[in-house]
Amino acid sequence: FFSYGTKILYQSMEASQSKFFPPLQKVMLPPNSFQGKVAFITGGGTGLGKAMTTFLSSLGAQCVIASRKIDVLKATAEQISSQTGNKVHALQCDVRDPDMVHKTVLELIKVAGLPDIVINNAAGNFISPTERLSPNAWKTITDIVLNGTAYVTLEIGKQLIKAQKGAAFLAITTIYAETGSGFVVPSASSKAGVEAMNKSLAAEWGKYGMRFNVIQPGPIKTKGAFSRLDPAGTFEKEMIDRIPCGRLGTMEELANLAVFLCSDYASWINGATIRFDGGEEVFISGEFNSLRKITKEEWDTIEGLIRKTKGS
Repeated sequence: FFSYGTKILYQSMEASQSKFFPPLQKVMLPPNSFQGKVAFITGGGTGLGKAMTTFLSSLGAQCVIASRKIDVLKATAEQISSQTGNKVHALQCDVRDPDMVHKTVLELIKVAGLPDIVINNAAGNFISPTERLSPNAWKTITDIVLNGTAYVTLEIGKQLIKAQKGAAFLAITTIYAETGSGFVVPSASSKAGVEAMNKSLAAEWGKYGMRFNVIQPGPIKTKGAFSRLDPAGTFEKEMIDRIPCGRLGTMEELANLAVFLCSDYASWINGATIRFDGGEEVFISGEFNSLRKITKEEWDTIEGLIRKTKGS
């Protein structure tokens, strides 16, 4: 389904242990798992959104993708439709504008019907020392990530409640939404809000037949994200060094997890936050994990010293 595979992106910097964790590229779920279903994906024209749309469409879903750039959306919709044989609709929408979100949802219902799957994937981010941020810089990120997700969720949710129809909602956040992180403070704050909203609605709107889950991706090399967060490629090897699986994630792996969580196979998963990072978070949060750099010979010396130590 994709015009470039893992070799171009990953082979030069993968760690040796990555051979134990090869990424599977094929669609995981059985054919027609989403036959007769409607999926709405924000940020669906590129990157992770495009990958998730491709997998959903290949499994029979009628997909509607939305973002600000209509030309990119239309090209993506035509490409995926030609590959899967299923119609993909493209709707221009700036999720920061609640009036535009309202009109987009009405158009979604008109062209495809109420959605069975809603993926809040639209995002914005850039690296910066926090003291350099202007109020407008802060507002730009929070409007896209937190407010945009809220506008889409509320608009569609109200329509679903009115029609007495259930749906599966999925939000794409990040591993630092839980821990916080310097230099991406607007994104960290907004993503944390998105996670709190999804967990809250999982509890409140289950009675209406709606499920809410979250995926926290670690480093997955997409053109959009890396052009803003690692424009010079400086940090890619450093990222891989702290991932126990020894490589970056792939869009196909993320897409497989996403479509599973949105499928009927996951109908009892609600309010979950799935960390998808090759073990990065547990590595960087463990106080003594840096000891992996110690050689066998050095461990022999350390063990000898410990054995000679008497008392505490």
